Amino acid sequence: MSQFYSDSIFWIETEKINPNPFQPRKEFDEARLKDLAESIRQYGVLQPIVVTRKETQKEDGGIAVEYELISGERRLRASKLAGIPQIPAVIRSNDESNLMKLELAIIENLQREDLNCVDRAKAFQQLVAEFNFKHTQIAAKIGKSREYVSNSLRILALPEHMLLAVSEGKILEGHTRPLLMLTDRKDEQETLFKEIIYKKITVRDAEMIARKIATERARKKEVVFDPEITALEEKFAESLGTRVHIEKGEKGGKITIDFFSNDDVRAILDMLDSQKKRKVDEMLDKHIASMATDDISGVPKIAEEEIAFIDDRSVEEKKADEESEDLYSVKNFSL
Repeated sequence: MSQFYSDSIFWIETEKINPNPFQPRKEFDEARLKDLAESIRQYGVLQPIVVTRKETQKEDGGIAVEYELISGERRLRASKLAGIPQIPAVIRSNDESNLMKLELAIIENLQREDLNCVDRAKAFQQLVAEFNFKHTQIAAKIGKSREYVSNSLRILALPEHMLLAVSEGKILEGHTRPLLMLTDRKDEQETLFKEIIYKKITVRDAEMIARKIATERARKKEVVFDPEITALEEKFAESLGTRVHIEKGEKGGKITIDFFSNDDVRAILDMLDSQKKRKVDEMLDKHIASMATDDISGVPKIAEEEIAFIDDRSVEEKKADEESEDLYSVKNFSL
């Protein structure tokens, strides 16, 4: 009977088929599902799905039959979306192990290259955790190298929100490599992740940044740690909104400011100019306030009404002026 099931194709009601609990793929593109549903409406399901058959005794003595999907979830979902009541299926014997269900689901998706890197890594992790597979065993099952399996599993070291961004296509699988280089520096890793998301930097640029950070980290281990410089770097970074590195030398040093476009440079320059202008305005305000109370030299200012006329005329000039005043005096005139 088992051989009969495995070699035959049956038409099964779609509503009686339960999903595969070991399905490694969690995300399904709705647009592509609709395209497949339209194709199924026109041409039908060209490749049968694979299920297992389960019979249970009903209270009235009858037998209830259910099916559990092993592979073909996209075809099943699209058939339901298209309103197809039945779907062709190959029925595997009911003694299929959970390992076989997972293995078949993974292999089908890998062969179709439908799994994103996060779902693939989680499927490999499931094989390792639940079935004690070695990386070499997984590689042999899927026809890949051991390094491929190991590198796929490394992605799970990233925080969940970064894994979600990969699954949703917000960042590329290639971006995970530079992010993984900063696993032990969470702040730098988060900064780089935000730069990838908001500045749309390429994989190559992200790798250059990660390597630079790693190099700086190695160099800092060789020099004496200066907490004041570290604090200043953080303040600069917070103020400018980008990564800043201060390097001290025997005499002076240099400040390195990261940027990703000409617009970034202009924004930093405008920010510095505005801060400079604000400082100058503050100094002028203080200077004017000081002038209102005291003279620059420190001598108190004299009120305008108290300013006396300073007579700097010579004796001869004073005498001549007095005679002139007598000449034009009112008393010398009569009516």
